[in-house]
Amino acid sequence: MTKSQIIAAVAEKADITKVQAKDALEGLAELAYEGAADGFTIPGLGKLVKVDRAARMGRNPATGETIQIAAKTVLKFRIAKAAKDAVL
Repeated sequence: MTKSQIIAAVAEKADITKVQAKDALEGLAELAYEGAADGFTIPGLGKLVKVDRAARMGRNPATGETIQIAAKTVLKFRIAKAAKDAVL
């Protein structure tokens, strides 16, 4: 679905205007960005978590050369059990 289709569907389900639905979705996104460092949960959908990846060895697929991949912090989304059960 596109962003406008999601906004229209949320507006229809919640019986609000599309402008209000857009503001609500954008507000949720802003809250997620601010709270992602501590873990942001969207009930029934999942959780944003910050994960530290260790340094590791990798391989350049073009040359086959072994390279060192630096440690870094990444953002992951863990799907809630209820969402998994509903989809799978």
